[in-house]
Amino acid sequence: MFVEQAWIFKRASLTPNRLALVNLETQEQWTYKQLTEEITKWSRFFEHQNLQGGSRVAVFSKNHIQLFAVLFACGIRGLIYVPLNWRMSLKELNDILIDATPSLLLYEEGMNCPLFLENMHPLQVLNEFDTFPSISQVDLNDPWLIIYTGGTTGQAKGVVLSFNSINWNAINTIISWGLNDSDCTLNYMPMFHTGGLNALCIPLLMAGGTVVIGDKFEAETALKAINQYKTTISLFVPTMYQAMIATDYFKKSGFPSMKVFLSGGAPCPYPIYDEFFKKGLFFKEGYGLTEAGPNNFYIAREDAYLKKGAVGKSMQFNEAKIINRTGDPCAPCEVGELFVRGKHMFRFYWNNQQDTEQIIQDGWLKTGDLAMMDEDGDFYIVGRSKEMIISGGENVYPQEVEQCILRHQKVQEVSVIGVTDDYWGEIVTAFIVCQDRAATIIEEIKELCSKHLGRYKIPKKFIVIDELPKTSVGKIDKKVLQMYVKTSS
Repeated sequence: MFVEQAWIFKRASLTPNRLALVNLETQEQWTYKQLTEEITKWSRFFEHQNLQGGSRVAVFSKNHIQLFAVLFACGIRGLIYVPLNWRMSLKELNDILIDATPSLLLYEEGMNCPLFLENMHPLQVLNEFDTFPSISQVDLNDPWLIIYTGGTTGQAKGVVLSFNSINWNAINTIISWGLNDSDCTLNYMPMFHTGGLNALCIPLLMAGGTVVIGDKFEAETALKAINQYKTTISLFVPTMYQAMIATDYFKKSGFPSMKVFLSGGAPCPYPIYDEFFKKGLFFKEGYGLTEAGPNNFYIAREDAYLKKGAVGKSMQFNEAKIINRTGDPCAPCEVGELFVRGKHMFRFYWNNQQDTEQIIQDGWLKTGDLAMMDEDGDFYIVGRSKEMIISGGENVYPQEVEQCILRHQKVQEVSVIGVTDDYWGEIVTAFIVCQDRAATIIEEIKELCSKHLGRYKIPKKFIVIDELPKTSVGKIDKKVLQMYVKTSS
C-alpha cells in the first residue's frame, strides 16, 4: 500500500522499529510502527464521525506527539488539519472558527478550552484499533493544512498548504540540508506554527529520523535534552538562544552530537553567533514564512561561520530573486524585495482571494521582506519592507541598527522602529533591555553607533524597558511598541 499522501506508512514499513517520536514532558515514545497504529486509530475515528473529504478538523492543544497522529490521519482521510494558536484571545479564536467552519474540534483536556463547537472531542488516546487504515483518494494539490498567521498585522489569514506544499518542502529540505535517518531534532516551536511542523519535524519523519517534542520552553531543560537524546540539528528562535547562552549548563557543556544549531523566526543578534563559535559549535540562520516552506535557503555551516547573518542560496527545488522598486533584478549588495518560487508554496488564503492575488505575482511569492545578495550569490535578509524607516528621505533598516546596538556588552535585547515625526517624517527609535541602567548607558550606545553607522541611522530616541513584548512564537512584537509610543506621548 502506497499513495503519496500516506508516505508515513511507507516510511514505517522501511524502518518500523526505529524511534520516531518522543514526548519530552511525559517520556512517551513511539516507534514508526506505533505511530502508524495511532494514525490508524484516528483515521477510523474520523470515519465513524462521518467526516467527508475537505472537512476541517480544528485542534486546540499544546505541543504533544499525539498531534502528529491526528495530522497524518487527516491526510489519509482527505481532511484539513487546522491547528489553533491557543495563546490568541477568545475573539481571535472565534473569528478563526467562523472563517474555517470546522466539522470537529479536538481539544486537550486540562487546558480549559474556551471554545464551543457542536462536535467537540477531547484529544486523548484512542482504544479502537484496526489493522488497515481507510485511505481516501485526494488530489495532491488539495489542502492538507490551514495555518492561521497571527499577531502583528491585523486579523489572521488562513494559509492553505496542500499535500504538495508540505511534501515538497520536506523533500527539498532533506536533499538540500542532507538530512537522514540518523538525525534527531528537539522541537519547542509551537505546533500551531509552520516552524513547529514543517521546518524540521515532518522532513525528519519523512527521512526516518527522530523528533523529540517539548512544550513549555525552559533553557536548561532544553540544553540537557539536546545531550540526553543526542540531537543533531535543532531550530530555536533568538529569544530562546538568549536564555540558553545565559545558563551555566551552556557554559560548561560541549554538545558533541550537534551538527548545527539553527535560528529562525526573527533576525538573530550576532553576539549569539559568537557564543556558539567560541565553543566550537556551528550555528546558522534560516529564512522562511508560512506561505512558503518554511524552508527556502541553505548555507553550509562552515560558510555561516564566515558570513554572519547570511541565509545562503535557494535550495535544490526552489528559486529566489530580489527586485528593486522599478521591478528590475537587484545588483549585488543592492537591497530590494525578496520573491520566492517553488512547489513548496502555499495554495491560497482561505476565503480570501483578494489577498491571495496580491501576494502571488506571475507564480512568484511576494514576501514583503527586504534582502540583498552578495558577490558570491548568498542572500541576506535585511528586514520587513513595512518596517523600513524613512527618516529625512533616507532609508534606514532597523536590523542594521539593532545589530550595532547589540555590540554593547550590557545590551541584552533591542528593537528599533520608526516613529512618525512632523519634521523628519519618521525618527529612528530604539527600545533597549540592558543588564543595568547606569546613567551613562545611553551615551555609550550613542558613541558606539557613531562609530559604525551613518548619522541619519543613529536613533534619535532611546527607551529603556524591562522586557520587549513578544508574539506567541517568540518574535518581538513591534506593533505593541508602536502602541507604547502613541500612548506615552
